[in-house]
Amino acid sequence: MEITSALFKHGEHIPKLFTCLDRNINPPLNFAVVPPKTKSLVLIFEDVDAAPKPWIHWILFDIPPETTELTEGTVPPGATEGLANNHSFGYEGPCPKYFKDTHHYWFRLYALDTKLNLPPVTEREEVEEKMKAHVIGKAEMLVSCSAPE
Repeated sequence: MEITSALFKHGEHIPKLFTCLDRNINPPLNFAVVPPKTKSLVLIFEDVDAAPKPWIHWILFDIPPETTELTEGTVPPGATEGLANNHSFGYEGPCPKYFKDTHHYWFRLYALDTKLNLPPVTEREEVEEKMKAHVIGKAEMLVSCSAPE
């Protein structure tokens, strides 16, 4: 499986447009090489440098398996947004005004052999528990973000 963006590559800084310092909308993402028996996709976007545990910036589940892209600022039809940190829905971009060091963020895409059929008020732990025995593929893309100089 692959997850990419036309606007940045694995290991690069995420453009300011997709942070709290600008429009704070989700970036465009492309999905490729999804396993043929996939019934749904899950996308988790998290800050792994947040303390005391990773900060969930966005979670989507039950993304239709034929989805090959997420356009800027949108949720694909049929997908469900789960709860991010602060019990909020929707994309929450990196917010570098609150930290001094560079933070690293993972977009993690999972292919499942089932649909989760969970309500939107579902948190990451519940999503991960229900998908545990159903992951048939995974792709990751790392981005970073630093406080403005």
